[in-house]
Amino acid sequence: MSAGLRRAVIDLDAYRANLDLVRSWMDPVEVMAIMKADAYGHGLEPIALTAVDAGIRWIGVLTVPAALRLRAIGVGEDVHLFTWQHDPGLDFRDAIDSAVDLGVSNTAELRRIVEAVDQRPARVHLGVDSGLHRDGATAEDWTALVELARDAQRDGRIEVVAAYTHLAESSDADDSEAVAHFDAMVERAEDLGLDIRWEHVAASLAGLERKEFRKDMVRMGANLFGIPGADGVSAADLGLTPVMTVSAAVAKTKRVPVGTGVSYDYTYRTDTETTLALVPIGYADGVPRAAQGRIEVAINDRRYPIAGRVAMDQFLVDVGDDDVRVGDTVTLFGTGEDGESTVLEWGRALDTIGEEIVCRIGSRVQRVHEGHSGEGRVGEYLRGERS
Repeated sequence: MSAGLRRAVIDLDAYRANLDLVRSWMDPVEVMAIMKADAYGHGLEPIALTAVDAGIRWIGVLTVPAALRLRAIGVGEDVHLFTWQHDPGLDFRDAIDSAVDLGVSNTAELRRIVEAVDQRPARVHLGVDSGLHRDGATAEDWTALVELARDAQRDGRIEVVAAYTHLAESSDADDSEAVAHFDAMVERAEDLGLDIRWEHVAASLAGLERKEFRKDMVRMGANLFGIPGADGVSAADLGLTPVMTVSAAVAKTKRVPVGTGVSYDYTYRTDTETTLALVPIGYADGVPRAAQGRIEVAINDRRYPIAGRVAMDQFLVDVGDDDVRVGDTVTLFGTGEDGESTVLEWGRALDTIGEEIVCRIGSRVQRVHEGHSGEGRVGEYLRGERS
């Protein structure tokens, strides 16, 4: 069966099953489904619509433009869209008018939000820097941020929805210290007259491993895509299913003699007469050059290592004397149920994490969304996309 030149099949049923399972683990705590980076490369709109159909009412999308994309396809205001990385020149009016939740970490940004308010108050989450040092207000800046937020809320300009932070997940001790700092900042805010209704600090790993950090809501990303973050733990160990399967089709085969140098720099040479299969997907599509010798791909239920340098648009596989033909499916990674590599295996082999692998898969790789597509708004969206 041909895989097409290159494609990523996104199993929406698997995403929904993962979502249902994770929500059962977190119950009664709310789950915010994180979908930054175009839903980790899986396609924002169909993933979001699947989550909404499953009953999710909080989605994190990093930026305001991504949130507005979801409002534009009919994700209503009953679903809270949380954003926290803002362009310094962003006009917040559209976000406020569309009830997009805005993570805020400094007074300058909060002033810009307050100034943009027109018909309705802005929904704001106040960020605390608890040690990751990417986002959030420092302890020194927190009081000024809280006082400004308190006054703006009293004036009806904003609604303070929550306080949040992000953990470094460096060690249990570091995370415990970070949460203690966050708790102290929330207490300070309340002493200053600002009531904090919601708190969220834990993402995927801490949400699973540290129940006491779940607070009112857990931000779940990688687990929902079947990519667990705990060392030595596979998706199957947790009952999760990887959502993305990346494949290509054999484009050419070539019989070559013993000692043939393969691809750039001849870093691989054949040790017998053999057949080389050309796979039309390369580092421009997200296959790292470092994959040579570390990654195996599956053809006809058998694994083969990548032979020679990965090029921009292609790589080669030494298939020996096996009957591999043009058009045969080459599975780079998938669920692992048929013996193929998983994205978690790719991450370990390449000294990185599965999230980086799926986020690297480029736009030339066609996304094909399967399962759940006949239902409700998901089906309507996908049918419209294909027409």
